[in-house]
Amino acid sequence: MGKIAIVIDSTACMPPELIKGYPIYSAPLQVIWGEESFRDGIDIQPSEFYDRLKTSKITPTSSQVTPSEFKDIYIKLLDEGYDILGIYISCKLSGTMDSAIQAKEMLPGKNIELVDSLSAGMAAGFQVLAVARASQNGATLQECKYLAEKARQQCGVFLVVDTLEYLRRGGRIGGGAAFLGTALNLKPILEIRDGRIEAVEKVWSMSRAIDRMLDLFEKRVNQRSPLRLSALYTNNPEDAELLLERARQRFGINEVSEAVSAPVSPVIGVHIGPGALGLCFMAGM
Repeated sequence: MGKIAIVIDSTACMPPELIKGYPIYSAPLQVIWGEESFRDGIDIQPSEFYDRLKTSKITPTSSQVTPSEFKDIYIKLLDEGYDILGIYISCKLSGTMDSAIQAKEMLPGKNIELVDSLSAGMAAGFQVLAVARASQNGATLQECKYLAEKARQQCGVFLVVDTLEYLRRGGRIGGGAAFLGTALNLKPILEIRDGRIEAVEKVWSMSRAIDRMLDLFEKRVNQRSPLRLSALYTNNPEDAELLLERARQRFGINEVSEAVSAPVSPVIGVHIGPGALGLCFMAGM
């Protein structure tokens, strides 16, 4: 039985304490800021990114992992005796999955399997953790791939952003485009559906939007357990902790098996801007 390495991309932005001890390797996307280029989570951390975003007159952009970068990672891990399972940000949000496919095609006959998470952030992260734990218990590469594909059906993401302007600039908003240009302080609630960012509702004020997001989150979980959840934040970690506690209080103490706060990676921050809060979950696994 081969040992399995899991390759993710930096948009999962998984807290280090969650992946410690697992063979999980992250490929960084790029933040492009004028003439400067930063590897997501390596050359620039979330807190640095959001501090700079507040005052920058230049709008940053992002760039996917290249096929050659993935190929180099895969070759290194294959040489170390690993089979490889890649789990990446939705192909409808980034070209990273396509780069991974191209890299796999450069290495024919190798034990490499790829899964599109159809999500981002810790919604992808929970899929990764499910696979890492199964692999540690002896699951094969094909069993791990099947588990990842099953897990993504149990995951979801809700997000409240301060403005849709950043998503508009990056072309990452689908059905939510109808909410552009809405009145001051009208906050959109977004959801990742089938790998795309869609607007669900618009609510007056951030506090009411968060209340409504919690309602939608509880409805989507639909009493499935165990429940793993994560509060996502940009430049507002204290707000995320409060949100996480409020989400936990909606369920019995034995229903929530895992609850963490996690920052939104700089590359995702390019597209959602500061002041955002979100909830990721995996229910029933």
